[in-house]
Amino acid sequence: MNRTMILTMIFSALMLSACAQKKGGTAKERVVGDGCEGCEAVHEYGAKALTWIDTLPDFHEPGPKLEISGTIFRKDGKTPAKDVILYIYHTDQSGEYSTKGNETGWGKRHGYIRGWIKTNADGRYKFYTLRPAAYPGRQNPEHIHPVIKEPGIKEYWIDEYLFDDDPILSARERANQPGRGGKGIIKTTRDASGMQIAKRDIVLGLNVPGYE
Repeated sequence: MNRTMILTMIFSALMLSACAQKKGGTAKERVVGDGCEGCEAVHEYGAKALTWIDTLPDFHEPGPKLEISGTIFRKDGKTPAKDVILYIYHTDQSGEYSTKGNETGWGKRHGYIRGWIKTNADGRYKFYTLRPAAYPGRQNPEHIHPVIKEPGIKEYWIDEYLFDDDPILSARERANQPGRGGKGIIKTTRDASGMQIAKRDIVLGLNVPGYE
Protein backbone atom coordinates (compact mmCIF):
# COMPACT_ATOMS: atom_id res chain seq x y z
CA MET A 1 0.00 0.00 0.00
CA ASN A 2 1.61 3.28 -1.09
CA ARG A 3 1.71 6.55 0.80
CA THR A 4 -1.05 8.15 -1.30
CA MET A 5 -3.49 5.35 -0.53
CA ILE A 6 -2.71 5.52 3.19
CA LEU A 7 -3.28 9.29 3.26
CA THR A 8 -6.53 8.86 1.36
CA MET A 9 -7.80 6.28 3.87
CA ILE A 10 -6.89 8.48 6.83
CA PHE A 11 -8.61 11.49 5.28
CA SER A 12 -11.73 9.46 4.55
CA ALA A 13 -11.86 8.15 8.13
CA LEU A 14 -11.55 11.68 9.52
CA MET A 15 -14.33 12.92 7.25
CA LEU A 16 -16.63 10.09 8.28
CA SER A 17 -15.94 10.77 11.96
CA ALA A 18 -16.63 14.48 11.53
CA CYS A 19 -19.89 13.78 9.70
CA ALA A 20 -21.03 11.35 12.40
CA GLN A 21 -20.35 13.90 15.13
CA LYS A 22 -22.14 16.60 13.17
CA LYS A 23 -25.15 14.38 12.57
CA GLY A 24 -25.52 13.34 16.21
CA GLY A 25 -23.57 15.65 18.48
CA THR A 26 -24.75 13.97 21.67
CA ALA A 27 -24.18 10.39 20.48
CA LYS A 28 -20.91 10.09 22.37
CA GLU A 29 -22.19 11.60 25.61
CA ARG A 30 -22.07 9.26 28.58
CA VAL A 31 -25.51 8.42 29.95
CA VAL A 32 -25.90 8.43 33.73
CA GLY A 33 -28.79 8.35 36.14
CA ASP A 34 -31.98 6.34 35.93
CA GLY A 35 -34.12 8.28 33.52
CA CYS A 36 -34.87 11.96 33.36
CA GLU A 37 -38.19 13.00 31.86
CA GLY A 38 -38.09 16.58 30.68
CA CYS A 39 -34.41 17.04 31.41
CA GLU A 40 -33.76 17.90 27.76
CA ALA A 41 -35.26 21.30 28.62
CA VAL A 42 -31.74 22.15 29.77
CA HIS A 43 -31.03 22.82 26.09
CA GLU A 44 -33.97 25.15 25.51
CA TYR A 45 -32.22 28.44 26.25
CA GLY A 46 -32.12 29.33 22.56
CA ALA A 47 -29.94 32.33 21.70
CA LYS A 48 -29.59 33.39 25.34
CA ALA A 49 -25.96 33.97 26.36
CA LEU A 50 -25.52 31.97 29.55
CA THR A 51 -23.55 33.39 32.47
CA TRP A 52 -23.07 32.32 36.07
CA ILE A 53 -25.99 34.50 37.22
CA ASP A 54 -29.61 34.43 36.07
CA THR A 55 -32.78 36.24 37.11
CA LEU A 56 -35.94 34.21 36.57
CA PRO A 57 -38.94 35.95 34.96
CA ASP A 58 -41.01 36.09 38.15
CA PHE A 59 -38.46 37.98 40.26
CA HIS A 60 -40.05 41.41 39.79
CA GLU A 61 -43.56 40.15 40.50
CA PRO A 62 -45.20 40.25 43.96
CA GLY A 63 -43.93 37.57 46.32
CA PRO A 64 -41.05 36.58 48.63
CA LYS A 65 -37.81 37.38 46.82
CA LEU A 66 -35.13 34.72 46.91
CA GLU A 67 -31.42 34.53 46.08
CA ILE A 68 -29.71 31.14 45.84
CA SER A 69 -26.01 30.73 45.16
CA GLY A 70 -23.27 28.17 45.52
CA THR A 71 -20.41 26.33 43.90
CA ILE A 72 -20.58 23.28 41.67
CA PHE A 73 -17.70 20.90 42.29
CA ARG A 74 -16.32 17.94 40.40
CA LYS A 75 -16.85 14.46 41.85
CA ASP A 76 -13.94 14.94 44.27
CA GLY A 77 -15.97 17.61 46.04
CA LYS A 78 -13.03 20.03 45.94
CA THR A 79 -12.32 21.05 42.34
CA PRO A 80 -14.64 23.79 40.99
CA ALA A 81 -16.42 22.73 37.79
CA LYS A 82 -16.68 25.40 35.11
CA ASP A 83 -19.03 25.45 32.10
CA VAL A 84 -21.68 23.33 33.81
CA ILE A 85 -25.24 24.28 32.91
CA LEU A 86 -27.80 24.34 35.71
CA TYR A 87 -31.44 24.46 34.60
CA ILE A 88 -34.09 25.31 37.17
CA TYR A 89 -37.86 25.69 37.14
CA HIS A 90 -40.62 25.93 39.73
CA THR A 91 -44.22 26.87 40.48
CA ASP A 92 -45.68 30.35 40.76
CA GLN A 93 -47.24 31.93 43.85
CA SER A 94 -50.36 29.80 43.38
CA GLY A 95 -48.43 26.54 43.24
CA GLU A 96 -48.97 26.14 39.50
CA TYR A 97 -46.51 25.74 36.62
CA SER A 98 -48.20 28.66 34.92
CA THR A 99 -47.57 29.72 31.34
CA LYS A 100 -47.86 32.94 29.38
CA GLY A 101 -49.29 31.18 26.34
CA ASN A 102 -46.25 31.46 24.07
CA GLU A 103 -44.14 28.67 25.55
CA THR A 104 -42.58 26.03 23.37
CA GLY A 105 -41.03 22.64 24.12
CA TRP A 106 -40.95 21.72 27.78
CA GLY A 107 -41.95 25.26 28.70
CA LYS A 108 -45.53 24.15 28.11
CA ARG A 109 -45.24 21.86 31.13
CA HIS A 110 -42.53 23.50 33.21
CA GLY A 111 -44.12 26.94 32.89
CA TYR A 112 -42.52 30.31 32.30
CA ILE A 113 -40.60 30.44 35.59
CA ARG A 114 -37.36 28.81 34.58
CA GLY A 115 -33.74 29.75 34.08
CA TRP A 116 -30.36 28.61 32.82
CA ILE A 117 -26.95 29.24 34.38
CA LYS A 118 -23.46 28.28 33.27
CA THR A 119 -20.84 28.13 36.00
CA ASN A 120 -17.81 30.39 35.77
CA ALA A 121 -14.15 29.40 36.15
CA ASP A 122 -14.65 29.17 39.93
CA GLY A 123 -17.64 26.87 39.57
CA ARG A 124 -19.93 29.57 40.92
CA TYR A 125 -23.62 30.01 40.18
CA LYS A 126 -26.37 32.32 41.42
CA PHE A 127 -30.00 32.93 40.58
CA TYR A 128 -32.76 35.28 41.68
CA THR A 129 -36.42 34.30 41.76
CA LEU A 130 -39.45 34.25 44.02
CA ARG A 131 -39.81 31.49 46.57
CA PRO A 132 -42.25 29.02 45.00
CA ALA A 133 -45.54 28.06 46.54
CA ALA A 134 -46.50 24.50 47.35
CA TYR A 135 -48.89 22.69 45.02
CA PRO A 136 -52.59 23.47 45.49
CA GLY A 137 -53.81 21.44 48.45
CA ARG A 138 -50.32 21.72 49.98
CA GLN A 139 -49.59 18.01 49.77
CA ASN A 140 -46.00 18.49 48.61
CA PRO A 141 -43.35 20.80 50.03
CA GLU A 142 -42.17 23.91 48.21
CA HIS A 143 -39.43 22.98 45.78
CA ILE A 144 -37.30 24.01 42.82
CA HIS A 145 -36.42 21.44 40.16
CA PRO A 146 -32.75 21.37 39.06
CA VAL A 147 -31.14 19.64 36.08
CA ILE A 148 -27.41 19.36 35.44
CA LYS A 149 -25.65 19.31 32.07
CA GLU A 150 -21.90 18.93 32.18
CA PRO A 151 -19.61 18.54 29.16
CA GLY A 152 -19.47 14.99 27.78
CA ILE A 153 -22.30 13.68 29.97
CA LYS A 154 -25.99 13.57 29.17
CA GLU A 155 -28.19 15.76 31.36
CA TYR A 156 -29.43 14.32 34.67
CA TRP A 157 -31.50 15.40 37.64
CA ILE A 158 -30.29 16.07 41.16
CA ASP A 159 -32.15 16.56 44.44
CA GLU A 160 -34.74 19.32 44.40
CA TYR A 161 -34.11 22.53 46.31
CA LEU A 162 -36.27 22.18 49.42
CA PHE A 163 -36.68 24.66 52.26
CA ASP A 164 -35.68 23.75 55.80
CA ASP A 165 -38.36 26.02 57.32
CA ASP A 166 -41.19 24.63 55.18
CA PRO A 167 -43.77 23.14 57.59
CA ILE A 168 -44.86 20.64 54.92
CA LEU A 169 -41.38 19.12 54.73
CA SER A 170 -41.82 16.13 57.02
CA ALA A 171 -39.18 14.23 58.95
CA ARG A 172 -39.79 11.23 56.72
CA GLU A 173 -39.18 13.24 53.55
CA ARG A 174 -36.04 14.75 55.03
CA ALA A 175 -34.70 11.27 55.79
CA ASN A 176 -35.61 9.87 52.36
CA GLN A 177 -33.77 12.43 50.25
CA PRO A 178 -31.38 10.51 47.93
CA GLY A 179 -28.65 13.15 48.13
CA ARG A 180 -28.08 13.33 44.38
CA GLY A 181 -25.60 16.13 43.87
CA GLY A 182 -25.48 16.59 47.62
CA LYS A 183 -27.97 17.89 50.16
CA GLY A 184 -30.84 19.79 48.57
CA ILE A 185 -32.49 21.12 51.73
CA ILE A 186 -31.50 24.77 52.09
CA LYS A 187 -31.71 27.19 55.00
CA THR A 188 -32.64 30.79 54.33
CA THR A 189 -31.66 34.00 56.06
CA ARG A 190 -32.78 37.53 55.23
CA ASP A 191 -30.77 40.52 54.08
CA ALA A 192 -31.51 44.16 54.93
CA SER A 193 -34.16 44.39 52.21
CA GLY A 194 -35.98 41.30 53.45
CA MET A 195 -34.90 39.08 50.57
CA GLN A 196 -34.35 35.45 51.51
CA ILE A 197 -30.77 34.28 50.94
CA ALA A 198 -29.69 30.64 50.67
CA LYS A 199 -26.63 28.68 49.62
CA ARG A 200 -26.29 25.22 48.12
CA ASP A 201 -23.12 23.62 46.84
CA ILE A 202 -23.43 20.79 44.33
CA VAL A 203 -21.10 17.83 43.71
CA LEU A 204 -21.33 16.44 40.19
CA GLY A 205 -22.36 12.78 40.03
CA LEU A 206 -22.67 12.34 43.79
CA ASN A 207 -25.16 9.50 44.42
CA VAL A 208 -26.11 9.50 40.73
CA PRO A 209 -26.45 5.92 39.39
CA GLY A 210 -23.91 4.99 36.74
CA TYR A 211 -21.66 7.96 37.44
CA GLU A 212 -18.09 6.78 37.86
